[in-house]
Amino acid sequence: MTTTSLYQRLGGEQGIALLVDDIVEAHMQNPRVQARYLPALDDPEHLDELKGHLRDFLSAGTGGPAEYRGKNMLEAHRGMNIGEAEYMAVMDDILGVLDRHGVDPQTRQEMLGIAYSLKEEILHV
Repeated sequence: MTTTSLYQRLGGEQGIALLVDDIVEAHMQNPRVQARYLPALDDPEHLDELKGHLRDFLSAGTGGPAEYRGKNMLEAHRGMNIGEAEYMAVMDDILGVLDRHGVDPQTRQEMLGIAYSLKEEILHV
């Protein structure tokens, strides 16, 4: 077991920013979920806000210094009626990006655990 925080293992602020950029891009390329993300391309301010919230969420949730000020998961996803297939597509995108960034298996597993712990606050709400 490592004593290095998850935030540090993800590369700190810079590493998380790169992960977020690539995760959002992966979602925009993924036919199963891109309809939810592509509209952000037409609104650069919204896209920046989306990425900023995700960076802060990941930083705060992995032991970093950022304070997440966005909506909680239930509020953020209420009314979206996200199904299992979309949820799994997003998970696949995240894991694929972590793999492409060379994130070690233990860290990927911890990230997967965090994502799965939020599942009930995302699906069918």
